[in-house]
Amino acid sequence: MGVQQNKRSKSRTRKKRSIWAKLATPTRMECPQCHEPKLPHRVCPACGYYKNREVIKTVNE
Repeated sequence: MGVQQNKRSKSRTRKKRSIWAKLATPTRMECPQCHEPKLPHRVCPACGYYKNREVIKTVNE
């Protein structure tokens, strides 16, 4: 069984644990078809287009 060499301090542990809260929000881009915000490299949830092609049918209007 391994024996720890040095104790990790409470402040160092808490800093490591809290880093997930500092992550940036995902970037968004404008869909070229409907101009709604969408995630890059994903199908637009509003119109169903990806790379100027309709990938999924959507029931809008």
